[in-house]
Amino acid sequence: MSYAHFKTYELRYSDFDFKDELKLSSLLSLTQESACLSADELGFGYADLKPNNLGFIIVNTYCEYTRPIALGDKVTVETWPLPPRHVIFERDYRLTDARGEEVAAVASRWCLVDLNSFNLLLPDKLGLSHQSCPYRAEKAVEVPAWKIPKLESAKESFRTTVKSSHCDHYLHANNARYADFFLDCFTMEELAARKVKAFQIVYAKQVKEGAELALYRKDLERGAICELRSGGELCSQFRIWFA
Repeated sequence: MSYAHFKTYELRYSDFDFKDELKLSSLLSLTQESACLSADELGFGYADLKPNNLGFIIVNTYCEYTRPIALGDKVTVETWPLPPRHVIFERDYRLTDARGEEVAAVASRWCLVDLNSFNLLLPDKLGLSHQSCPYRAEKAVEVPAWKIPKLESAKESFRTTVKSSHCDHYLHANNARYADFFLDCFTMEELAARKVKAFQIVYAKQVKEGAELALYRKDLERGAICELRSGGELCSQFRIWFA
């Protein structure tokens, strides 16, 4: 039988937005939690890697919704690792409701890094955990493209600064917080009139406490592309598709 880690989450009021729909950042937090629990189970979790100054950082996330996840829903996250390719470790997720119906599917790509230098490492650095890992080739969702086109011209939406509350144990802004940064490029009125069909985030460069961020947005026919820059350097990209 193919490997998968399952966990059912009872969602909190604070996980939802003003429309009583699961926030994008809350969805990313659920998938991150399940990824960590699965890695613990497979022998390459945070506690396993930290003594050797190793860790995983996320570089891409893509999510497609079947329907909005609403206040009152219980969500089960199924996740599994795909066979790694060079320095890329893929992990997919399937989210289902209490009736077992799929509500969202997520694909993610990670890199194993040396926490001192943040150099990318090959899978064999995981040793026996990599050799015995029950990788599963099935995809939960097909990603249109992992790259997001760079913006040639875009309107600045707002500026902010990375604070301590944004950061995790790697001392950089946690991946889930980027979704909040990007959605703040839109007004409540704009989001109230639209339903999110899919979204994608590319994490290009870490941002740490004190970094000044500038957010840019360019609208497309059925969505938008946003960029997060610090000191003029591109740090992250976001694409959203509306139904």
